[in-house]
Amino acid sequence: MKTLASILALALAWVAHAASPQDILIASDAVRNPDHPFGLTNTLIEYRQGKQTDSSTLAIYSKADPRGGQFRSLVRYVAPARDANKLILYNGKDLWFFDPASQASIRLSPQQRLLGQASNGDAVTVNFAKDYRAVTAKEEETLDGERKLRRTIRLGLEAATPDAHYHRIEMWVDAASNRPVKARFFTESDKLLKTAYYRRYQKVFGVERPTETVIIDGLQPDWVTVMRYSDWVEREVSEAWLQRDYLPRFRPE
Repeated sequence: MKTLASILALALAWVAHAASPQDILIASDAVRNPDHPFGLTNTLIEYRQGKQTDSSTLAIYSKADPRGGQFRSLVRYVAPARDANKLILYNGKDLWFFDPASQASIRLSPQQRLLGQASNGDAVTVNFAKDYRAVTAKEEETLDGERKLRRTIRLGLEAATPDAHYHRIEMWVDAASNRPVKARFFTESDKLLKTAYYRRYQKVFGVERPTETVIIDGLQPDWVTVMRYSDWVEREVSEAWLQRDYLPRFRPE
């Protein structure tokens, strides 16, 4: 007679087998991302050869675009003091940097580095399923960010829209829970840019979500950037905040 545990394991295996690669990617996005407007603090710390070399603290206000589902965000620098109250606006294809000292806004690329190996596009919430097509799915065991062996589904993602930040992504998702475990990001020439580990899961808005991402450089593995997410809060994000023309008038609450 089969035990309840064995029946559950068979059911999970059947669901994983029945789900398409894109379904798994969508489920993984739902683990990382709230389904309502929110704010949080993103603390970025850069390490080289095990020693901290730089850090930044960002306040992020984000909500999904009802037309396409991708997130739009306003990012405000909190620290260091030299950057305080500088802004970055992510609105669809448009990405703008605003400096209150000069009152100038400059267009940026999502691939430009923000700190260490974290790019502008890495700092904000992203629904991968909106910009990428999961074309392959394969079960395999892999080490997670805590160096523990996990049973995962390895997804092969290809850029599906001009807004995609990377040409190709490999993503490992926990086979039982759809939690993202790690991802590798590639250039158009198929060079490894970086590897990201999603870890330190905590309950946020009723769901266990990763509260830390560790990013390792593709060529220099001793160059590491850690992004830590805290102070999550459900909140309204004004449409005005997400307009370039409003940036000079924005004031932190």
